[in-house]
Amino acid sequence: MTLRAPALVLACAAACALPLQGVAQLRAGPQVLQSPRADTSPRAADYIVAVVNSEPITNTEVRTRLLRFEQQLAQQGTAMPPRAELARVVLERLISEKAQLQLAQENGIRIDDFQVDQAEANVARQYDMDVPQLHRQLAAEGASVAAFRQDLRNQLTLTRLRQREVESRVRVSESDIDQYIREQQGSADASATELNLGHILIAVPENASESQVRELQAKAEGVLQRVRAGEDFATLARQFSDVPGAAASGGQMGLRPADRYPALFVDAVRSLPTGGVASLVRSGAGFHVLKVLEKKQGGMPGIEVTQTHARHILLRTGPQQTEAQARDKLLDFKRRIASGTADFAQLAREYSQDTSAARNGDLGWSNPGNFVPEFEEVMNALAPGQVSDPVVSRFGVHLIQVLERRQAKLSEREQREMIRGLVREKKLDEAYMQWAREVRGKAYVEFRDPPT
Repeated sequence: MTLRAPALVLACAAACALPLQGVAQLRAGPQVLQSPRADTSPRAADYIVAVVNSEPITNTEVRTRLLRFEQQLAQQGTAMPPRAELARVVLERLISEKAQLQLAQENGIRIDDFQVDQAEANVARQYDMDVPQLHRQLAAEGASVAAFRQDLRNQLTLTRLRQREVESRVRVSESDIDQYIREQQGSADASATELNLGHILIAVPENASESQVRELQAKAEGVLQRVRAGEDFATLARQFSDVPGAAASGGQMGLRPADRYPALFVDAVRSLPTGGVASLVRSGAGFHVLKVLEKKQGGMPGIEVTQTHARHILLRTGPQQTEAQARDKLLDFKRRIASGTADFAQLAREYSQDTSAARNGDLGWSNPGNFVPEFEEVMNALAPGQVSDPVVSRFGVHLIQVLERRQAKLSEREQREMIRGLVREKKLDEAYMQWAREVRGKAYVEFRDPPT
């Protein structure tokens, strides 16, 4: 057994199998801090818009998801497609999701409350909150906590199903890696450029007055001047940015192909070198301060990355041990470690059901993308010396401790392994799109009245 596996990429465009500018940006699950309020206008009256294998999709479901996607597109500065066209895409995604959830139920896939609790805690952490604060924020925005948790449960179910059905279809050969390198090195296309942008958003309310806009623009220009003067970008992002999660990310958007950024951002930084700061950018969401943190040609992974040295204790689940039992045991381990009455290494040697137990649970130095995403997401949020709460992955339940981090140059072999992950991710996208079309094609779908 190994933890090391690439992430399965989930994309709205793949689920819908319909091309639409900007829709590929809609990769996340529920957008917590932008939960749309219920519309009580007469035209929002609920009715059935489609039936998927005898299960209905309502107008309210479409409108709620549509408002969420419109908010995402506005925040990203992406051009807004016509509302009727976006509504059709949203309906198709809901149909695809409904068919997949039905398939998951047929296959006996169940997500228990503990896994939903863990996902909810992860979301709260991303927004620098605890769970009670998250619940209060949802209530303040008119969103139901029960509906939010059900949305999380659905997303976890879909992820588990896709892992089971799609990942086994994908293999990456050495010749695939060689071909990718040749294509990227020989490409002069702008889409082969990879960018890591620092991003600070000064949000402008939808109905802001002219004086409010002027005030917020002056605030954004002040932040821009401080960035240009050399102040630490991450500190400024944590202090000023209205992007959810900016406190955790320091405003970094992550190294990705340029065509996965909003065109507005790419145009603003096109001529800038690494370290360059763009002029102030205005979008429907507000004012954006952008700094080029990293810029690479040819889509090759960077030669220097942040490596993490971690260890873990793994308890497998099954007929002899439920997830709840494994979690309780690991919570007890964490309390004993914190009180100094037990040693992590000793507990790993004695109890861990992973091959790393012989090494005191030591996983060695890892590069980004080495571990499955549910494990790596929690690991990346830990400070050196910190021990996580129990973490559920496809392998069981883990207790994780980060020992140290470092910047390291990648060897040629390590670079090829990172390229392998990029190629696999691309193949997973393609395999998922094909699989989603197959599931959608097998479903009986009856369209009723169009959504409003």
